[in-house]
Amino acid sequence: MAGHSKWANIQHRKGRQDAQRSKLFSKLAKEITVAAKMGDPDPEKNPRLRMAVKEAKSQSVPKDVIERAIKKSQGGEGDDYEEIRYEGYGPNGVAVIVEAMTDNRNRTASTVRSTFTKNGGNLGETGSVGFMFDRKGEVTYPAEVGDNDTVMMAAIEAGAEDVESTEDGHVVWCADTDLNDVSTALEAELGESESTKLVWRPTTTTEMDLESMEKLMKLVDALEDDDDVQRVTTNFEASDEVMSQL
Repeated sequence: MAGHSKWANIQHRKGRQDAQRSKLFSKLAKEITVAAKMGDPDPEKNPRLRMAVKEAKSQSVPKDVIERAIKKSQGGEGDDYEEIRYEGYGPNGVAVIVEAMTDNRNRTASTVRSTFTKNGGNLGETGSVGFMFDRKGEVTYPAEVGDNDTVMMAAIEAGAEDVESTEDGHVVWCADTDLNDVSTALEAELGESESTKLVWRPTTTTEMDLESMEKLMKLVDALEDDDDVQRVTTNFEASDEVMSQL
């Protein structure tokens, strides 16, 4: 699944370079508020909230912002939000999944559809590309946490399904329903992870050349610029040569 990990690396670099940290913080805070509203406001008793807080911390969201987001849930905020998934195609037929959290379904649908159209894509029906992905739990660790065998053994003991280890770090995969248990077991063995979250993992990929990748990045950037959009996933595959030119 090189496409997924490469895109994550692009987003990571981009996130450090641009001036959209406040927008990212806002989206992570929204996820925390909704997660707390749907369950217990104590992260230790609410797996979804625990993961939302962990992801926020991994993105350097300040502690006071996290605490305010949890308190908002107790004050009635988050009541009107609903989670919606949009599916469509981008440049070169690449599959795109857009996860949104909105208090106005019509506004969000209109904006997402328009963004696809303006950037060389088209919005499809629900399920039109979802079959190209599996819903999985993803736990990432830096390379220095241990060698491949150490992480693999910890992952097996934790009940994970797969591990991808590179010079950049380790990605542990598990069933979506097992993410809380697996991540807790991994932390007991390896320490705190860099990131713990549910993702859409591509089962098939679409090869992209440089021109297509540039168009895809424009589409994803435009979608992520929408305050209602929480995350965007694609199934692209690109050579190291293409990636180095972006």
